[in-house]
Amino acid sequence: MNYVNNSTLIRRELLSKLSGLLLETKTEEIDRIPLEMFPKGGKSVRCCIYKDRAMIKYRLIALLGHSIEDEKDELKKLSEYAEESFDREKPGSPFLTVIDEACSSCVKVNYVVTDACQGCVARPCMMNCPKDAIEFVNGRAHIKHEECINCGICLKECPYHAIIYMPVPCEEACPVDAISKDEHGKEKIDFTKCNYCGKCMRSCPFGAIMERSQISDLIKYLLSDKKTVAMVAPSIVGQFSASLGQIITALKTLGFDEVIEVAEGAEITTEKETKEWVERMEKGEAFMTTSCCPAWVETVEKHLPELKSYVSDTRSPMRYAGEIAREEHPEAHTVFIGPCIAKRKEAWTDDTVDLVLSIEELGAMFIASKIDVQKMEASELKSISSESRGYAMSGGVAHAVVSEAKSDMIEVVQIDGLNKQSIKELKRFTNKCPGNFVEVMSCEGGCIAGPSVISNPKLASRQLKKMLGQ
Repeated sequence: MNYVNNSTLIRRELLSKLSGLLLETKTEEIDRIPLEMFPKGGKSVRCCIYKDRAMIKYRLIALLGHSIEDEKDELKKLSEYAEESFDREKPGSPFLTVIDEACSSCVKVNYVVTDACQGCVARPCMMNCPKDAIEFVNGRAHIKHEECINCGICLKECPYHAIIYMPVPCEEACPVDAISKDEHGKEKIDFTKCNYCGKCMRSCPFGAIMERSQISDLIKYLLSDKKTVAMVAPSIVGQFSASLGQIITALKTLGFDEVIEVAEGAEITTEKETKEWVERMEKGEAFMTTSCCPAWVETVEKHLPELKSYVSDTRSPMRYAGEIAREEHPEAHTVFIGPCIAKRKEAWTDDTVDLVLSIEELGAMFIASKIDVQKMEASELKSISSESRGYAMSGGVAHAVVSEAKSDMIEVVQIDGLNKQSIKELKRFTNKCPGNFVEVMSCEGGCIAGPSVISNPKLASRQLKKMLGQ
């Protein structure tokens, strides 16, 4: 579940300030943002305002689309990074970056003895430790961390609950063990394992994990003479406390020439995926999984090769919406707008999509441009099925396919959120799957709860259901 915290608010403030200056092409003034946010004599969040300013600078580097790991000159100005972002032909990859100076290293161990230890005579923590990793020093239990295997038995056995589990939030959140500490105790992402689900970014309490924004690339498009087409994901409904028609008008006010609903592409996905499921079942295959969640597809590619043959070959709604955009506006720039980091990876190899803008980035651009979405007149919407717009919620894809197939043979299995446990469950499906159509969503609740949404997913879900008449 998404939540708002101070780190999130800082990122959104930075996005608003940055997009405002980029829209006005005042790149030189970007250098002053860290000083304005942490002025001399002001309060600091970390040890001092100078480290706070440095962290703001690094976060801005990421928001300008650069990788922190590639930094070679600490004196290089933000305005120089901005100019480079305007000059590049295509945003870079990978799509996440870690600010090592912002990473506090969290804890190097998972189990810690607190002052609540009473030094009891029973000493069940020490007696039950399988590795003799606990000793008593000055009447208190002490864990020898070089010998500890993080089994957790000591925590369960302590009658005073004096031993606590200290997670590393990003490592705990990652469903594919793609992030871990390096030799300096700082977190590093292994992109040969990463599925770009965004859970690490959302869980980091220090804002040390950032996605590399493409906002400057979009602004370059909007300032050019070439037409720019927005392709909005169904999950945009409920994000701005406004109707979909009002959001479309706001997008055109921002500078987009045309707006296409990705739900149009979802109609094609539903038709093709249903047909594919029928064909697979006629061939006697055990089951088929959905393919519209790019984090799920990436997980299969890197961690579940045994499931690859069961994943639908049908392309995602974004792909089909991109084909519509290319056909209707062959010379235009195409920009997908959604809640998902993994879509950046999908778009990287898709020639129908030029850029991916997050809903969070779009919200910042509305603020910077002083666009009040709620005051916009509503544009007329195309006639698109409620099932296609319902792709944004968990169960939406399955519901659309069931409605299209009109068959009592479909037995739906729903995987609502990828985590270590659900991945183990999916591995077992090769032996026995409890159904024959498996919908997999990386984010619990579906795309409407993605890593880059700005509205509470429960509230957004209610608004979407209201629009769909559910």
